[in-house]
Amino acid sequence: MQSAFSCLRLKNMAADLKIAALGLLLFSSLPLLATADCGCEAGEEVQDKAGGLKLKIIAIFCILVASAAGSAIPSLGRKFPALRPDTDLFFAVKAFAAGVILATAFVHILPDAFEKLGSPCLVHGPWNKFPFAGMVAMLAAIATLVVDTIATGYFQRAANAKKASAAVGAGGDVEATATTPDGHHDAHGNGAHTHGHGMSAVIAASEGDGDAQLIRHRVISQVLELGIIVHSIIIGMSLGASERASTIRPLVIALTFHQFFEGIGLGGCIVQAKLRLGSVLLMSLFFSLTTPVGVVIGIGISSGYDENSPRALIVEGLLSAAAAGILNYMALVDLLAEDFMNPRVQNNGRLQVIVNISLLAGTALMSLLAIWA
Repeated sequence: MQSAFSCLRLKNMAADLKIAALGLLLFSSLPLLATADCGCEAGEEVQDKAGGLKLKIIAIFCILVASAAGSAIPSLGRKFPALRPDTDLFFAVKAFAAGVILATAFVHILPDAFEKLGSPCLVHGPWNKFPFAGMVAMLAAIATLVVDTIATGYFQRAANAKKASAAVGAGGDVEATATTPDGHHDAHGNGAHTHGHGMSAVIAASEGDGDAQLIRHRVISQVLELGIIVHSIIIGMSLGASERASTIRPLVIALTFHQFFEGIGLGGCIVQAKLRLGSVLLMSLFFSLTTPVGVVIGIGISSGYDENSPRALIVEGLLSAAAAGILNYMALVDLLAEDFMNPRVQNNGRLQVIVNISLLAGTALMSLLAIWA
């Protein structure tokens, strides 16, 4: 009886040990499950490289054509009066393009930066302990503000100095014409001299306002292109490095739409800057080629590229955050605030409604594309 009881007790202890061992095994496997869920290792999914490469080549041509067409449309205002910078349609289209750029920064690029810099694959370092994506985006926006203001101030001072030297030369000419042959000023001459300076002051003031606005538009166009180039290279490389057709296909549609309207926004700034034809062509060409070049670079590095490696996550996350900060600043300050505070818009209630609706339409359509890409 006692031996039977001991046997039963040993069986119960063995069963308890098995349960404990099973529980310990399950508990110890939780970190492995978490690591597997984060996808830090290369996936086992079969990838159609030939089909992906075909889609990438299609993407290069689609994005190139869309970028060139978008940046060229505002320049066609000379042939199509409806597209001139002083028309209501121009303001509406530019507001729509600014909405696309704003949604690209907030909905597409910034969340991606948070995702990469907050990835559980970054187990070493401070990346999961602080929101670096938000901080980098903020610093990039501040840096863009500094560059914007310093460049504007520099060119404005240079223009003022040039006008001052020209005014001194013009004043000397006027005074010389008001002098009589015997070397004395007559009353009529002095009157003409004073009147001439009064009229020149009024003309100089009006010209000064126009020059300041022109300088502002030129700085905006160049800083905007700089910000666009940064994020265009990043998204182009991301598309080119991807090997899954299911990922590439929606990206082609989203990037084509995005580059077209981003090109319209940039082209509008270029037209308002009144640059020389060579500068216009160079800036449009550079914008059109940036994303396709990024795709080509991505294709070149795709064989040895691991998008889940810590180095790739950190580099892409930081660059995406910086691009988001730059585009946020440019869309809100240099595009929307510049146009929405324009006297033409402020003095026209109907136009105010139109540009607000255009802005919301641009942000809504670009945000909807985040469902697929």
